[in-house]
Amino acid sequence: MAALSSFLINKTLDALLRGTAYVYPATVYIALFTTNPTAAGGGVEVAGGAYARVAVVGNLADWAGTQGAGTTAISSGASGATSNNNPVTFPAPVGAAWGVITGFAIFDAATAGNMLVFGALTTPKTVNNGDAAPSFPAGTLQFSLS
Repeated sequence: MAALSSFLINKTLDALLRGTAYVYPATVYIALFTTNPTAAGGGVEVAGGAYARVAVVGNLADWAGTQGAGTTAISSGASGATSNNNPVTFPAPVGAAWGVITGFAIFDAATAGNMLVFGALTTPKTVNNGDAAPSFPAGTLQFSLS
C-alpha cells in the first residue's frame, strides 16, 4: 500500500485550505529502495549498477482513472485508486547487484528532488548484476486516497 509523503501532504493542505499555490509535476520519477523510506523521507535508494529512476508522464494514458485499471478517461469512479497503465521498466543492472528491493517511491525529479509517494513491495525482489531489467507490469503500481 502506498502513502503520501509529508512533503506532498503539506503542499496539498496548503493549496487546498491555505491559498498557497502548488504546481504538481508534469513528470514523476519512480525510484527503488533497499531500505524503505517513511513519510518524512529517508530510506536507502538503489545506487550504482546502471540504476536510474524511471520517468512517467502524468497523463490519462499512463495512469488509470478511478473507474478501474487500464482506463484512460478522466476519473469518475468511487474507488479513489489509480495504477500504472503501462509497464514501468528500469535499466538492467550492469556491473553491480542492486540488492534486495523492498520498496519504491515517486519523486518530482530524476535525482534528489522531493518524495511524493512511497510504499513497500508486497514481495521483495533480489536484483543481481546481469539480471533482466526490473519492471512493474501494467496495473501493479497501485495508489489510493481515501
